[in-house]
Amino acid sequence: MIDFQTSPDRYRHWKLALNGAVATLTMDVDPAATLAPGYELKMNSYDLGVDIELYDAVQRLRFEHPEVRAVVMASNNPKIFCAGANIKMLGVSSHGHKVNFCKFTNETRNSIEDATANSRQTYLCAVSGTAAGGGYELALATDWIMMVDDGNTSVSLPEVPLLAVLPGTGGLTRVVDKRKVRRDLADIFCSTEEGVKGKRAVEWRLVDEVVPSSAFKDAVKARAEALAAKSDRPADAKGVTLTHPARTITADEVHYPHIDIVFDRDNRAAHITLKGPKADAPADPAAIQAQGVDFYPLALARELDDAILHLRSNETSIATWVIRSEGDSGRVMGYDALLQRHGASDWLVREILLYWKRTMKRLDVTSRTLFALVEPGSCFAGFLAEILFAVDRSYMLDGTFEDDDRPAAAVRLSALNFDGLPMGNGLSRIATRFLGEPETVAKARQTIGRDLDATACAKLGLVTGIPDEIDWSDEVRLMIEERASFSPDSLTGMEANLRFAGPETMETKIFGRLTAWQNWIFQRPNAVGETGALKLYGTGKRAAYNQERV
Repeated sequence: MIDFQTSPDRYRHWKLALNGAVATLTMDVDPAATLAPGYELKMNSYDLGVDIELYDAVQRLRFEHPEVRAVVMASNNPKIFCAGANIKMLGVSSHGHKVNFCKFTNETRNSIEDATANSRQTYLCAVSGTAAGGGYELALATDWIMMVDDGNTSVSLPEVPLLAVLPGTGGLTRVVDKRKVRRDLADIFCSTEEGVKGKRAVEWRLVDEVVPSSAFKDAVKARAEALAAKSDRPADAKGVTLTHPARTITADEVHYPHIDIVFDRDNRAAHITLKGPKADAPADPAAIQAQGVDFYPLALARELDDAILHLRSNETSIATWVIRSEGDSGRVMGYDALLQRHGASDWLVREILLYWKRTMKRLDVTSRTLFALVEPGSCFAGFLAEILFAVDRSYMLDGTFEDDDRPAAAVRLSALNFDGLPMGNGLSRIATRFLGEPETVAKARQTIGRDLDATACAKLGLVTGIPDEIDWSDEVRLMIEERASFSPDSLTGMEANLRFAGPETMETKIFGRLTAWQNWIFQRPNAVGETGALKLYGTGKRAAYNQERV
C-alpha cells in the first residue's frame, strides 16, 4: 500500500531548517530509500516517495510555521540540484502508476505556487549544479529562481530528445505561460539535452538571476529576506501541529473520524459518507487555535485529502465514487460563517479555507466517476455543498423514505460557493456549471442561507435529478451498474473534458492538456516499447522510433 501520511521525523529525502522568517528546504535524496524495488534514486532523482515528503513539508510550513514568510529550496549536492524523476523508476512502473505519479507531483507543485500566491509564503529556488527535467520543473514552481554562475550549473528539459516523453510536471506550460519565454527560444531549450546556463538563462527568462559561487550564499539569504519582508504572515502566532489523521483500513472499508468508505467491489464503486460536525462552531479564531487539528473543517479537509490519495493509488479498480453526507446542516453553516468572518483577517482561517479549496481541486482532477446523493439527514451546506458542484452528477430524494422520521433533504448555499472556492479555471463551480447563464448564477446567489428542497434545487439546476422514494433505489442502482459497464478509458477522457468548461489557465493546461498527452505518450512504443527511449535509457543503445506522425 502507498501511504501518503508522513512527518519530518520519517523524512529520508528532505531536510527542513528554520531561521526566523526564512525556512530552507534542502533536497538530499537517499538513493536506497525507494518506494518500490528495482531502481536506485541516484543523482538526487525522485520517485513518488520523495514527493510525498515534499507535499508534507509544504503543508507543515503553511500550518505549523506561521512565522515563516519565505522558503528557500536548495540541494545538498553541489553538482546536481536534481536530476528529475528517476528514469529507472518510470521504466519499471505500471502505466497507471506513472500517470498518478505525474498527477500528484503536479498537485504538489501547484501547492507551492498556491502558498506563494495566497499564503504569502514565497518560495525561492537556489540552483547549484544541474537542474534537469523534473529538477528544473521543481524550480519553475517557485516564484524566484537563482542560479550559480560557475560554468557548470544549468537548467534543462531534456525529456523530448532523451526519453521520447514530455516533462511530466508542467515544465512546458510554465516555461511559456509563467516565465513568458519566447516560443522559438523555448523550442530550442526543450530540444537541447545539455540545457542553458549563465547569462543566457537570464536573457531567455529561464531563471531570474545568476550569481558567482563566492557570493551565492549571501545573495540567496538577502533575496529570501527581501521576499519575506513583503509577507503579512504573523511573526508571533502559534502554529498547528499536523498529527496524522486517524485511519482504519480493512479489506472492504476505510474509516476516519469524519469519513466512512465502503466498497461495492462487484460494481467497482466506493460509497463515501462525509459526517457533519458533532458540536457547534467555536466563537472565534482563538478557539479555533485551541482545537487545532480537531477543528472540524481542517480535520475533514485532511481526512478527505488523504482518502482521495489513498483511493487513487491503492484502489485503482474502483471506478465510481458515490458521495453522501450526514449531519446537522445548521452546524455546518455555523462553521461556514466562522470561516467567512475571519478568512481575510486570520492567518489560520485563511489556511483552512485554502486547504479546502485545494482538496476540492484534487477531487476535480481525479479520474473517477463522481456521483453525489442527497438524502434525508444529509448536510450538504455551505463549503460542504461544494461537493455537489464538483461531482459529475447529483441526485436528491424528493420527499422522505418510509419509516424514516428524518425531514426531507435540503441543500443550503453560502457565499463561499460563489466566491471563495474557485476551480483551476478561476471560476466558481457554480459559475462553471452555469457557464453562459449568469442569470441562473444570480438566482442561486439570492437563495444563500435558505434551505432548498428537492423541487427548489431542481428548478435552480443545482442537482441532476430528484427521484421519489419509489424510483430512488432503482435509479441509483442502474446509474452505478451502467457506469461499471463502460470503458474506464473512455470515461476518464469524457469526464476530464466535461468538467473544465470556461477559460483555460496554466493550471487547466497542465492537468488537461499535459495529462492527456503524457497519458498517451506513456503507452507509445517510442517511449516504452522494447526499443523505446525509456526502456533503453542508460544502456548505451539508441532508441528505434516509429517515424510516423499520428
